[in-house]
Amino acid sequence: MLLLPWLAACAPVLAPPGPTVTEAAIQERPLGPWRYQTADGYQLVLRHWDPAGEPKAVILALHGFNDHSTFIGEAAEVWAGDGIATFAYDQRGFGNSPNRGYWAGSQAYADDAATLVRLLAGRYPGRPVYLLGESMGGAIAMVTATHHPEASLAGVILSAPAVWARANMPYYQRWVLLLASYSIPWFPLTGGGLDIQASDNIVALRALGADPLVIKNTRVDAVHGLADLMDEALAAAPELTRPALLLYGMKDELVPADPMFKLWESLPDGAKAQQRQALYKNGWHLLFKDLNAALVIGDVAAWIAAPDAPLPSGADRQASETLAGLRE
Repeated sequence: MLLLPWLAACAPVLAPPGPTVTEAAIQERPLGPWRYQTADGYQLVLRHWDPAGEPKAVILALHGFNDHSTFIGEAAEVWAGDGIATFAYDQRGFGNSPNRGYWAGSQAYADDAATLVRLLAGRYPGRPVYLLGESMGGAIAMVTATHHPEASLAGVILSAPAVWARANMPYYQRWVLLLASYSIPWFPLTGGGLDIQASDNIVALRALGADPLVIKNTRVDAVHGLADLMDEALAAAPELTRPALLLYGMKDELVPADPMFKLWESLPDGAKAQQRQALYKNGWHLLFKDLNAALVIGDVAAWIAAPDAPLPSGADRQASETLAGLRE
């Protein structure tokens, strides 16, 4: 009982959206990145990669934890050649956005994504809009797709979505996170000493390490918020009935294979015909930066063009064979 006031005083700190003060809008700028103006007045950096003519399709890409909107740049340039326009923004608390380092809440991230999907659908009438998410962004895409049925989404593309929820964590990790979140929520975590590799592209990893917009010291309460998001994403999986392309690399050291395969198996039976799993034997967590990223980038474009056709890389066949083996 004596500890309760102390724990309450050290509760996780959030930076949720403020009251509505304006209309959400895409602000074009002649110099520098555009801005995504949210309804509470935030100015979020919005990057775009356009094809030469009118786009055949539009992708809204959501970056991962501690990353920012340039994460999809290399892939977006290729997709532009396929007639696909790509947009990506610095989500609240990340990149150049306000309240850097502070978690805004799962609902805030999903609401921002759904609103921008609506704006893009209005900007490109008649063009299909896809929501792509990498890691944390994949979890946000899942929550957005299931909590916002009004969103005009042609489908979702989930690259190693963050679904290592508390239900999949060892009990001691859950307790350590809970204790730290309510005692030292401000404590900076660096990830040093974990010996985890995100990609086989060492040049790209060094660039991320030198990028000042990539957060290197993470508050404990931001990790707490990420765990909440992963819980919500995993719970949302049985309701994910939209067309989906689910991407995963067998060498992923950040999102374990067991939670990922459980996610795939938890999809509603009636919707699996609309969804395609792709498993890359030599893929790591950052599939769009890996040395074999061209395979993944090509599969995304191919799936958008013909969602019922086999993927060029054969990764969908690899996923089917792996899942069949796990069921035996």
